[in-house]
Amino acid sequence: MKKRNISGKRIKLARTNREMAQADLCAALSVDHGIEMTQNTLSNIERGERIVRDEELAAFAQVLDVNPCWLLFGDKVPKFSVTPLKSK
Repeated sequence: MKKRNISGKRIKLARTNREMAQADLCAALSVDHGIEMTQNTLSNIERGERIVRDEELAAFAQVLDVNPCWLLFGDKVPKFSVTPLKSK
């Protein structure tokens, strides 16, 4: 089964809207978040060929100044019901 990456296209959109090259985004991820990512890896993410880990998604959102929910869902963010965890 092929792994799906639904945020790659929006990562690319946010990056290009900020007029940021792939190398610049990789450098920002490294400097600001300690995430080492090659330009080839980022290219694979943007093409949907590599999954995005949760810590990477959060870092992309911060560097690109977008909401992480937007990276996942675009403009159609679903409504979530709040289910608080019970503490013991």
